[in-house]
Amino acid sequence: MSPSRTCEVCGTELPGRGPRKGSGPAQGGRPARYCSAACRQRAFRRRSAPDAQDQDREHGQEQDRAHGQDQDHRQVVGRELPRPLDSFVGRRRELSRLRTLSKSSRLLTLTGPGGVGKTRLAMEFAGGRRGGADGKALLVELDSLRDGDRLPQAVAAALGVGERGGRTGTALLAHELGDRPMLIVLDNCEHLAEPCAQLAAALLARCPRLRILATSREVLRVPGEVVFRVGELSLSPAGEDDDPAAVLQADAVRLFVERAGSRAPGFELHAGNARTVAEICRRLDGMPLAIELAARRTGALPLSDILAGLDDQLTLLTDGSRTGPGRHRELAAAIDWSHRLLDAEEQALFRRLSVLVGGFDAVGAAAVCADGEMPPRHVLRVLCALEAKSLIVRLPGPEAEVTARFRQLSAIRAYALDRLADSGELPGTWQRAVDWLTGLLEPTTGQVFVDQAGGPLTEERENLAAAVAHTNSHGGAPNVPLTLALARVRYQQEQLTAARALLTDALEHDSDPEDSRDPGDARDPRQPQRSEDSRHVGAALALAARAACQQVDEAAALRFAERAVAVERRRNDPASLANALDARAAALLCRGEFSQAVDDFAECLAIVATLGRPRDTAWCRHHLAWALLHAGKAAEGDALMSSCLPELRGQAPWCQSAAALHTAGAIRLALGDLTAAERLFAEALRTVPGESFHALYPLEGLAVVAAERGEMKRSLRLFAASAQARRRLDTEPEAGWQRQVEAAAARAEAALPAAARDGAVAGGRRLRWERLLVYALNGTDEDSAPVVASTVGNGDGAGGIGGGTGGGRSPLTGREAAVAALVAEGLTNREIAARLDLSASTVATHLDNVRDKLGMRSRTQIALWVAGKERRAVPDHHKRWGEVS
Repeated sequence: MSPSRTCEVCGTELPGRGPRKGSGPAQGGRPARYCSAACRQRAFRRRSAPDAQDQDREHGQEQDRAHGQDQDHRQVVGRELPRPLDSFVGRRRELSRLRTLSKSSRLLTLTGPGGVGKTRLAMEFAGGRRGGADGKALLVELDSLRDGDRLPQAVAAALGVGERGGRTGTALLAHELGDRPMLIVLDNCEHLAEPCAQLAAALLARCPRLRILATSREVLRVPGEVVFRVGELSLSPAGEDDDPAAVLQADAVRLFVERAGSRAPGFELHAGNARTVAEICRRLDGMPLAIELAARRTGALPLSDILAGLDDQLTLLTDGSRTGPGRHRELAAAIDWSHRLLDAEEQALFRRLSVLVGGFDAVGAAAVCADGEMPPRHVLRVLCALEAKSLIVRLPGPEAEVTARFRQLSAIRAYALDRLADSGELPGTWQRAVDWLTGLLEPTTGQVFVDQAGGPLTEERENLAAAVAHTNSHGGAPNVPLTLALARVRYQQEQLTAARALLTDALEHDSDPEDSRDPGDARDPRQPQRSEDSRHVGAALALAARAACQQVDEAAALRFAERAVAVERRRNDPASLANALDARAAALLCRGEFSQAVDDFAECLAIVATLGRPRDTAWCRHHLAWALLHAGKAAEGDALMSSCLPELRGQAPWCQSAAALHTAGAIRLALGDLTAAERLFAEALRTVPGESFHALYPLEGLAVVAAERGEMKRSLRLFAASAQARRRLDTEPEAGWQRQVEAAAARAEAALPAAARDGAVAGGRRLRWERLLVYALNGTDEDSAPVVASTVGNGDGAGGIGGGTGGGRSPLTGREAAVAALVAEGLTNREIAARLDLSASTVATHLDNVRDKLGMRSRTQIALWVAGKERRAVPDHHKRWGEVS
């Protein structure tokens, strides 16, 4: 027996055979959809004239009376979607994605932490659906319901369905919904996850045209469910805070400005407040609820006070809308709602994770959070539970495919830290964190040049900084090993002032009684021996010397280095002494004392050669070769580089590889081999992953090569671009190299007429970093844009860069190749969209495909790939280092 059908307008059961008079069968024998012509006209008016809903309701009531039925018993009325009183900001890509997913899924669950905007996004999506075949969208709010057994009755009441015919609960809902098209929005399901899952599964199985959109901080885990994770709003790039137009491209900033304008009429984003607004949004992790609550303070507080008040977010971010849900009236209430749904073990892990401000993986979480009450083997399971309940978020990136890494959003972490303090577990948790971080230092023990190579704490730098700050703020002596490790991280990040400040603190609390004496003074035999921590003094002094060198503080650099050597000679530790000698030689190089630098590097090499560490030995040879070049002994340096470059090229950390390649190029330049020098400088430039002072040395090397070849316009462009980058990064080259660069630049300027000289300099200053890389690596002296621009096509075939030659076919389509080429020119997504006549979201999608196919993370890497495809000139690592491959 075929199932009965009902009128899509009034719900009257349609006869099984033959159409009703006036309705007529659809062409092709399709079954009738309406019980009468009046209902069919009413449906047409509803589709074509949304404002005629009141008239439709009157006609519906007339039809109900004509059939002898009460409307409430034949229609699903329910609560229609509320009309929002404020504007919806951003989320265009999310809405587009939801529309796509809804075409293939009947159960769509929006998940995310409290306050991320799940409900508002669901309302915007449901309200934007077209009528007619999609059916009505009705809202069922569940936040006030506590008893899961009453869920079907609560949903029925919300939908306006009354009990009759002996049907109750799920059976009643399934019967009344039947096969009519409808979207039900189940809002706030997390506290009733299991009852909601059972109800959704039952209704979807019995109502073929029903769709359910659920919002929940935890997935429902129903077969066929599609989970859409609602993330934070987009933030502005950190380097563009002074440009209001660029800052306003971020959804988070637009939301703040919109809501602040409603509280303080006339509020606008401008150059004077853009940086502060952008920082407020970053501090709040782009969380919509937190941003709205902060924006509400603009009528009473200046922006600077709002930013300062975010140190206590849970106190500042209150006074939400009186008409909204109670859980959204202050930030703490939104988080507390989720916290109450956790079991005891989940609550324990949740609060203990708050000390890991920089994120964590399962290993780190177990080391810090596990104790006698929570075994380490339980941590991964509980982590997964917290992630499923949106109380921690998984960090994206290529590393996540190998090791999953998580973090707590700042507001959630602040709440968890309060709970940790209330529990009395704060001191013990911090001690476990310090012990764990200290244990990560063990692999670096015995290394010679640890300052110049990334260590295991690089990824944990934010946790390391938090641990050092916690230790210092609690009155005890600083943890010298961790402070030194953090200073190394800051040095490698080129945060030199911060590194020196940390080293000053460490040396004040852990200084050798003799290290302040003049190195030539005799030792006082009555001085007691230093403790175990004295081994860090020489290392800290050596690192301070290197940081001072980078800041061109020559006197301080030599002073620190002399003390480091003196300390390490007394300790009689060969590896530490070699490190100190290397630092003193670098300080001497900065002062132009080349022969003394050669002596120190030679002694360093002699010590390291006895330690059986091939890479460290190669690094010493490279440094000695660099000093010999400045001492006028390029041929000796050439021999050393021939022996050490194969060990350093591509096997050492990128910063060491780049430095060695630059040294090799500079030596070949001094010997007159311009072709080999250019290739080595280009390889060094490709080795550096982003804009850094490490990239400026080979960039300047390419400018010198161009000047030597007589390509004066190209040379001046590169000189101007590199000088601009040095000003931007606030870094100076070593004195000897700087003199060589300035001399070549002066020759290029003298060789050109004033107009050509000024044009070349202006053109170089306009080059953005990605486009500068392409220009430098293409080796062209034309006035036009880099050659990659001419290969850009608009089709989807594999042409231009996408087609590839020689090195195998490119994985990119023609459109993706076009986007990649314009990224290499330094264009933003919006500029690329305008050039290719696409939307910015389409460009972003193509760019995501490019990253996925090429396995790259940054725009700089894409620019380097484009340059490599155009140039086809990668040296063969198996040939002699200076030869043409």
